[in-house]
Amino acid sequence: MKNSKSIIGIIVGIAIVALILALSVSSKNGADPTGASYTAVTGNETLGEVASVANKAYYGTNYVWIMITGFMVFFFQCGFAMVETGFCRGKNAAHTMTMNFMVFLVGAIGYFLVGFAIQFGGSGGAAGLGSGGSALDALLTIPGFGGIMGYKGFLLSSGGIYDAGIYALFFFQMVFMDTTVTIPTGSMAERVKYSAYIFIALFISMFLYPFFGNWMWGGGWLSTLGQNFGLGHGAVDFAGSAVVHAMGGMIALSGAIVLGPRIGKFKKDGTSRAFPGHDIPMAIIGTIILFFCWFAFNAGSTLNATDFRIAIVATNTMIAGAVGGLVAMFYMWVAYGKPDPSMTANGALAGLVAITAPCAFVNVVSAFFIGIVGGLFVCLAVPFVENKLKIDDPVGAISVHCVNGVWGIIALGLFADGTYGDGVNGISGGVKGLFYGDASQLAAQFIVVLVLIIWGFGVSYVFFKVLDKVWGLRVDPEAELEGLDIPEMGVLAYPDIQLVKNDLDFESEDDLPIKQLARFQKNKN
Repeated sequence: MKNSKSIIGIIVGIAIVALILALSVSSKNGADPTGASYTAVTGNETLGEVASVANKAYYGTNYVWIMITGFMVFFFQCGFAMVETGFCRGKNAAHTMTMNFMVFLVGAIGYFLVGFAIQFGGSGGAAGLGSGGSALDALLTIPGFGGIMGYKGFLLSSGGIYDAGIYALFFFQMVFMDTTVTIPTGSMAERVKYSAYIFIALFISMFLYPFFGNWMWGGGWLSTLGQNFGLGHGAVDFAGSAVVHAMGGMIALSGAIVLGPRIGKFKKDGTSRAFPGHDIPMAIIGTIILFFCWFAFNAGSTLNATDFRIAIVATNTMIAGAVGGLVAMFYMWVAYGKPDPSMTANGALAGLVAITAPCAFVNVVSAFFIGIVGGLFVCLAVPFVENKLKIDDPVGAISVHCVNGVWGIIALGLFADGTYGDGVNGISGGVKGLFYGDASQLAAQFIVVLVLIIWGFGVSYVFFKVLDKVWGLRVDPEAELEGLDIPEMGVLAYPDIQLVKNDLDFESEDDLPIKQLARFQKNKN
């Protein structure tokens, strides 16, 4: 009781002191609590001085815009980590969650060392971030074909690179790249080596992503298909359906194929078993985080706060994501009797992936249709990938990002309405798709899809095969069945909870043999 009285006495004393201070605060001595007197000019400036202040205000708003949206895109890592971990089993939670964090650490350094220079070393920078980007003037080109890689800005060094505009561009583009690095962790979850994924993250951030990113966004040959070959505005991808999502999805596809399915996923008769996720609420929260950050992902890609198209981009993003989730929910409800939470989440993500490329070039009715198709595609693709192709993708990354990334890049070639994009890739006039009179734009978009298959899937498949031979992609069967938290990470995600074992945690005579596990049998013999 005495202690309580003493605490109350101290609180009352602090309150009295605060009250006295509050009453004594004055706006004298030049203080201005309203901010009404704040001004950058006095009325005596020259026209040049006023123009200088306005110039700084223009660039200042652009810098604030690109940095804040970049911060939000970084938070994608949290969303992806929660979605993937929630869809996986509890015995692998620490492994899956940490892998999603690790890829940022590795990817950021790989992109800093090499990737940024390859992607943007010859891009000339971003106009809305000042003239410093002109230092990015080194693009290796093939005459008559176009650019293939930049070669200035390794380690953000060399002449003129120490520039605020270039650093801002690097920061924003780095978090985009890291989304691509994160996507394959979902299709390879629950059986991939943690150490192997370090090599994968380096390969993607330093080589695979930057080259394709250069061809699309860094002044490379795909972006100049319009100038060199008369195909629309060249390859166009406003915020990354192709560069980020389809590329990540193609890598996810090749990785899942080389890695093989989880033990017990397929029976000898070819049918699959469901592996329920351990925390659906976690996955739903992760989806909400991703949805929120997607507004920055797409609208931030204007790289310019004074581009009023931001409002169109954000609204199109909202509508496509919302209707994608709604379509997936009702599809599962009608087809299977229940509104599957996981597929509702993946439907929303599918709609968001699909609208990412065309979001600035289409009207909201087109965005609505694109989202409907995205939500339907993911519901059809998940069972097709699993039951027809016999590929084990624990979180649906292939169906969400690969399938709908491709759909997004094609949708742009169909629905771009010509109201935006004047000057994109050096071509005058707005970007128009097939339905608005320019079939050549759709042709350019199909070339992007072909390159994604050859470069994104083909090259990553070869890399995974080599890495599997040299280092090994997959954990041993005992570790997989036990759960990867202790064997791979040395800690349990849930040390105070007794995880319940079921038939899926043990081998069965009815399991389809997995060829990727043959090496472990040989080692035992």
